[in-house]
Amino acid sequence: MDRNFARALALVLKSEGLWSDNPADPGGATMKGVTLANFRRYVKADATKADLRKISDDQVATVLRRFYWDTVLGAELPDGVDHAVFDFAVNSGPGRAAKYLQAAVGVAQDGRIGPATLAAVKAKPAGVVIDALCDARLAFLKRLPTWATFGRGWSDRVRSVRVQALLMSAQRPAASVAAPASVPQPPKVVTPASEAPTVQTVPPAPPSGGKTAAAASILVLFAGALAAFWHHVTGFFGSLF
Repeated sequence: MDRNFARALALVLKSEGLWSDNPADPGGATMKGVTLANFRRYVKADATKADLRKISDDQVATVLRRFYWDTVLGAELPDGVDHAVFDFAVNSGPGRAAKYLQAAVGVAQDGRIGPATLAAVKAKPAGVVIDALCDARLAFLKRLPTWATFGRGWSDRVRSVRVQALLMSAQRPAASVAAPASVPQPPKVVTPASEAPTVQTVPPAPPSGGKTAAAASILVLFAGALAAFWHHVTGFFGSLF
């Protein structure tokens, strides 16, 4: 759900820095983006500035998530847009960040991000929404009477947010590339054992020729010789009588 919260939080903290208690800052005493008022609201009701200066990383994450990220529905905004709106909220309040986002996508500016705002945001390319929001945010900051004091830092911050948000919007998982189609192979037919052809063993045929043929030839010659001998014998005895 909060796929980008940790990353967006780290980026916000780079811009917010550490302890600040500038009288010209309407937010008052702030440590890592957490004001004394919000520290008292979410962590310690009777906290002092000294307590705020010792805030832990977990307490920072808790306050910034609950008061800013959750309020602007960061978990439901598109990649990159979530960071741009979150940073705007931490810097200038969640209600103002929501109204400027609504103005960028052309819906009623009631300061509450709901289904209509989310649908309008998702209907536009994330890069378009990010650019429009950052442009409007910078124009708003330039109109503030404290621009002369904080203008340079705000300008750098908005520039960094724009760059990082656009990078986040572009870093979507790449579509998986389909593997090339393989050459279709004929289906393998598995023949049941009961229907599988049997291999018959055929006894070898008796040799043609060879010893059998030779024996037959000898018998023929022997019979011929016997007949000739009998012919001579009968002829001899016939001449005597």
